[in-house]
Amino acid sequence: MTVEVKIGVQHAARELSVETDNEPDAVLAELNRALQDDSLFTITDSKGHTVAVPAGKLAYLYFNADSGRKVGFGLTNS
Repeated sequence: MTVEVKIGVQHAARELSVETDNEPDAVLAELNRALQDDSLFTITDSKGHTVAVPAGKLAYLYFNADSGRKVGFGLTNS
């Protein structure tokens, strides 16, 4: 399951968007560790790229689980 994580950074106009294979609980555990240690919050995307943000500069994390692509046609009853 791929999870999209949107990361809001203080004083940044745009959010970061990362697609990861990590479970949301694992991402939150990494965030909590980084906040306690006042260190970098790091997350690795599904292609192996790593994003690092100072934990103290994070504004929010937003999770969106990918349920797969929906393919089909809508049917209407007339």
